[in-house]
Amino acid sequence: MGHVFAQIELSNPRRQDRTPIAVTAMADTGALMLCIPETVASRLDLETESMRDVSVADGRSLRVPYVGPIRVACGKRFCFVGALVFGDQVLLGAVPMEDMDLVVDPSRRRVTVNPASPDLPHVRA
Repeated sequence: MGHVFAQIELSNPRRQDRTPIAVTAMADTGALMLCIPETVASRLDLETESMRDVSVADGRSLRVPYVGPIRVACGKRFCFVGALVFGDQVLLGAVPMEDMDLVVDPSRRRVTVNPASPDLPHVRA
């Protein structure tokens, strides 16, 4: 299938004086969380809420900062989540994609709104 990327905007709802950041995020349905590099966390002035133990795809375990809240927008959809701070690129995991009701379209290698709910996100409660 190859890698799938999404154009998203990240912002700090507690610091509206900070300019939102537009980034290209790798969409990963095998990951749960939003992961951001330290440079993004610093530019948005996100507060470290706690530390988290994380298992990554290559089997390593890491202890990383958990920051938030962070507003994630993809097109006209958005959500508020926490983010893990590590790595050198933004990784869009399943939790924010589910919250915004986005789906991965592997044939077109893009992230899009769920065609079953084109107007508003649909969430199972």
